Amino acid sequence: MKKIVIFGASGDTGKYLVDYFLKQEGYSSEFEIIASGTKDTDFFQKINVPYIKVDITQKENFNKLPSEVYAVIDLAGTMPARMKGYNPQKYIDVNITGTLNILDYCRKTNADRILFTQSFGDIKDYGDEYLVLNPNMPRKFSFTSDHTVYVLTKNFAVDLIENYHQMYGLKRFIFRLPTIYLYSPIDKYYVDGNERKIGYRILIDKAIAGETIEVWGDKTRKKDMVYVKDFCQMLYKATFVNKTKGYYNVGTGIGTTLEDQIKGIVEIFGKTGQKSQIIERPDLTNAPQYIMDITAAINDLDYKPKYNYLEMLRDFKKEMQLNRF
Repeated sequence: MKKIVIFGASGDTGKYLVDYFLKQEGYSSEFEIIASGTKDTDFFQKINVPYIKVDITQKENFNKLPSEVYAVIDLAGTMPARMKGYNPQKYIDVNITGTLNILDYCRKTNADRILFTQSFGDIKDYGDEYLVLNPNMPRKFSFTSDHTVYVLTKNFAVDLIENYHQMYGLKRFIFRLPTIYLYSPIDKYYVDGNERKIGYRILIDKAIAGETIEVWGDKTRKKDMVYVKDFCQMLYKATFVNKTKGYYNVGTGIGTTLEDQIKGIVEIFGKTGQKSQIIERPDLTNAPQYIMDITAAINDLDYKPKYNYLEMLRDFKKEMQLNRF
């Protein structure tokens, strides 16, 4: 029986990933999941998955975990969207020291592979010049923002993993993440250390209430809208693929214009007879634009995105109603 440890399992993406693994044919007969995180939660008890609280910055905490594992999936990490104020030391402690501790755990337990999630913050600044972002683009990011140390620590963590791959033969699969869309009861995040409501959640709330929605800037700018369940598919396939390494952009490979994003939200979340009026405001700030090149994931992992934009919204609405997580 292959043991798979998922660090960061108590986060929003982690819960969806554990749920995805549980629905696969080989669960309980070929592999088992051990969830790990820092939060107090009874979610995993309800679904009969072992949950072990581990602070990855503390090496002795790893003694709680199994002594032999097949794979480690590292979703753990500190990010600007979850940081009140600004404490760059936390990025160092969690994203670098924590990753090093996880890698030592992989080595000691003879893990076959590690899957690691990296921000696309190291290449997203190409978006205005090159709409399609390639996973092999050289790193390019600002050194003057509250995201800088975060991106630096994620980049260094990727380099640490490469060291363990080359030095110890640990198979490594790196996933570069843009915004991953999912329903969570938490609808706020932090910008420059200050709390704000998530942009697309504001739009959804306005559509539900039938309020007027503004389209800011250039309505034709496109964004790759990838759903959490397609990301889970990619991670699941990389867990068992017969390869020694991979570097993948997470996405759908398709761009949805800002105009179509908002029209879709009004269509799916608006009430009959009370649909939001859409007003164009080209004088206001442009939204970011990017499409993720997913060729490597298609070729290596046989990855096939299941959710187009409207299907994503429909499933998002269903998850909102069920509130499983």
